Amino acid sequence: MSDRKVALVTGSATGVGAAAALQLAQRGWNVVINYSRSEAEAQAAEAACRAAGAETLLLRGDVAQDADCRALAAATLQRWGRIDALVNNAGISIFGAQASWDALDVEAFQRIYAVNAIGSFQMVRACVAALKAARGCIVNVSSIAGSLGIGSSVPYIASKGAMNAMTLHLARTLAPEVRVNAVCPGMITSRWFVDGIGQEGFDKLKDNYEKAAPLGRPATPEDVAEAIVWLVDGARTTTGELLHLDAGMHLGGRPPQIPGAR
Repeated sequence: MSDRKVALVTGSATGVGAAAALQLAQRGWNVVINYSRSEAEAQAAEAACRAAGAETLLLRGDVAQDADCRALAAATLQRWGRIDALVNNAGISIFGAQASWDALDVEAFQRIYAVNAIGSFQMVRACVAALKAARGCIVNVSSIAGSLGIGSSVPYIASKGAMNAMTLHLARTLAPEVRVNAVCPGMITSRWFVDGIGQEGFDKLKDNYEKAAPLGRPATPEDVAEAIVWLVDGARTTTGELLHLDAGMHLGGRPPQIPGAR
């Protein structure tokens, strides 16, 4: 068994997942880089983690497939004999014109739920025995969509609401051996948004977000990763938390500016 702690981060080829894996590597963790399609980006993420001193595994797998989830856990245990942290980061949505009422058919709901909600549960089920043995932790990468009912599409919003509810349930049922928390970002300056709504749509959204958010800025992938790493590598008495990382948007935006007021 490895002396170093081990984190399995799903969807870690790019964005938040890649940033979280790298920050954990920089803190002395071994990491599993998981991807479903972005092989070249996953290889780059793995190289960065190795350069930071980590031992790594690069594993392809679709978390919507239970067999893939079990294979990810089994390969991790075969390599290191332990799983100390599971970061459920893999997620999908549909955006903009694709999210019209006519497009929201059963297939759209089922695919988004299969990755975002069911996939996260399947990963927990595959890893739970090892996590209990390690007295480890789970961090679910959710969204303010699940808390506020806003986001790219109804299936995405519903799937993140399910993830939030599952986080609370698992925090109760897996205690005291395993801590379970979720991070709930708002807008993130990542490829995920650009791919979903295009550069022009991204620029407009970012401008609107900066005007509305109390802190005046969206999160970067590194911002979200910092919170994930804190929940993984610290926060020893924290479980069942849905941590909003939205620059204060859940407060209802910036207060109105009243002339003469301080």
